[in-house]
Amino acid sequence: MKSVVVQQPGGLDQLAIVEREKPQPKAGEIAVRWHATSLNFHDYLVAIGGIPVADGRIPMSDGAGEVIAIGENVYDWKVGDQVMSLFFQDWLEGKPTFRKMVGVNGETLDGFITEMSCVPAYSVTKIPEGYDYAQAATLPCAAATAWRGLMVEGGLQAGETVLIEGTGGMSIFALQLAKSAGAKVYATTSSNEKAERLVDMGVAGVVNYKEDPKWGKTIAKMTNGGVDHVLDVGGGSTIRNSIEAAKIGGHISSIGILGNGRKGELTFPKLFFKQLRLIGIAVGSKEMQEDMVKAINISGMKPVISKTFAFDQLADAFQYQASGQHFGKIVVEW
Repeated sequence: MKSVVVQQPGGLDQLAIVEREKPQPKAGEIAVRWHATSLNFHDYLVAIGGIPVADGRIPMSDGAGEVIAIGENVYDWKVGDQVMSLFFQDWLEGKPTFRKMVGVNGETLDGFITEMSCVPAYSVTKIPEGYDYAQAATLPCAAATAWRGLMVEGGLQAGETVLIEGTGGMSIFALQLAKSAGAKVYATTSSNEKAERLVDMGVAGVVNYKEDPKWGKTIAKMTNGGVDHVLDVGGGSTIRNSIEAAKIGGHISSIGILGNGRKGELTFPKLFFKQLRLIGIAVGSKEMQEDMVKAINISGMKPVISKTFAFDQLADAFQYQASGQHFGKIVVEW
């Protein structure tokens, strides 16, 4: 079987396709023939060496495929079932702990840009009804993160307001989930063309953050006092504006470090005065992913896929991701 691996010291030119023996499922495992994966910023960091991994690690935290063999003592799956991965293999339910989060697919464990692998039977979920493999592969990281930020941590209610930042996969999923829950969505983007697409998808107001460096205050004025929920994707590069954009008593989920956001400053008096709830989140549990799938099955929501690449074009896919041209998710399918 073919797999893509990350060779040390990392870099897109160090991604290689290798041949490996097909594994056989052990007790408690299933063998899955994977058909698609999707790109996340975490995967990009792994590929370029920004997150160190073992030499020969198979990257990509998202995967969707079909069960082709079952080990002993597996009762929840049968051959032919369509499944998708979890970001944290062992975080099944409850609060996060180190033990639950130590197994990260595509980082501490092999990921899913491989024709086949054996995984614990508990480490996958069903894909939504009517989804193909490419669509399902967009969900485990980006959509699950948006779901947790809005529904689990935010307790989103109909009639509330949400701010999404940018047009990456997680942000577009947040837009779709919030709209399906009856919320009003606002957005930031760097492109007037993308702004038009956001409006077409039902966004109530858009601010171009390149033209307006104080976009947080603009959003607050636009919404008569700020939004109920902010999904912050830039960390240090966006958090001050996110605080400005949030209403008194609002909620901010800190999700990413896009741009130069690894370090930054917080405006603590504003944080205190507004009595904001700020929480950092990293994807979610199997239970959260299963709840998200139930909601998708009811709403019929489908992912926005910006572009699809072939198995041997992973480096090209990452270059497209780094260019910032995408709107929604980038998929690799085989």
